[in-house]
Amino acid sequence: MPASLAAVKHKIESTKSTRQITSAMQMVSTAKLNQIQHHTQTYEVYAEKVKQMLADLVKSHSATSAASQDDVYAALFKKRPVKKTGILVITSDRGLVGSYNSNILKQTMALMKEHNLNKDNTVFLTVGKTGTEFLKKQDMNIIYQYSGVSDVPLFREVLPIVRTAVQMYNDQVFDEMYLVFSHYVNRITSHVIAHDILPITEHSLLDDEGSMPEKDKGKTPLDNSDVTAAHVSAEYEFEPSDTVIVSALVAQYAESLLYGAILDAKTSEHSSSANAMRSATDNADDIISTLELQYNRARQAAITTEITEITGGMTAQE
Repeated sequence: MPASLAAVKHKIESTKSTRQITSAMQMVSTAKLNQIQHHTQTYEVYAEKVKQMLADLVKSHSATSAASQDDVYAALFKKRPVKKTGILVITSDRGLVGSYNSNILKQTMALMKEHNLNKDNTVFLTVGKTGTEFLKKQDMNIIYQYSGVSDVPLFREVLPIVRTAVQMYNDQVFDEMYLVFSHYVNRITSHVIAHDILPITEHSLLDDEGSMPEKDKGKTPLDNSDVTAAHVSAEYEFEPSDTVIVSALVAQYAESLLYGAILDAKTSEHSSSANAMRSATDNADDIISTLELQYNRARQAAITTEITEITGGMTAQE
């Protein structure tokens, strides 16, 4: 077999091996995506209920009065002059996830530019090795880093991150905090979200339409009784006290924000990985088809050349 044919055949076999690997990785990422989606959907119900209760308390001004108390979680409502800004960036620990990490890091840089932030007035908390390595190369100040988040992260994994962020905020390591992560929309689409999470404000409790979440949101009043009911605010009786209850609720809300973001980011990561591996598998199929066509043409040319040489030799003998 000519050297060129052998080289093409070797490329075909090598590409087929690569296709097997990418196809297997696609199946694994899809299985992880299915697993975490079920977990995320059930958690979103809990997180929405916590947000709804806290929003009701903010409307009744109970949270504001509680925030005046000397409490580590109630203090999350307090605004103060911003000297340092903290940014929590959630990326993956590995590659092979398409543009997942690059989009997050681009948005992080855009956030800094938008708010006139630099390495002197900004500190970073990172979840994921990719973001940590990138920010270190940019000579940014990383005060906390975490890696090794599981494929379906459990709440106990996130708790140290939550407590560290809250403690640093109350110790005035930073005076406001932004969160940057990739939000999962569907199996094809994800988009990066960058928003402020500390201090907690009424704005952060608003829904997409600019109003506090309601239990009967979306219901169309049909009569006067429905209209009256729609304007009734929730009333609470606190036991043992409003300070203790709101403090516990604020703690759960802060935890739900970060845990929910990490769940969402992991879902987006698995989706990006599955899409990247599917694209790699499709590209491998295209390369194999091209190489096989090239191999067959070269083989036919070699056979034709051999036949021509044999024919020429026979003619010469005559």
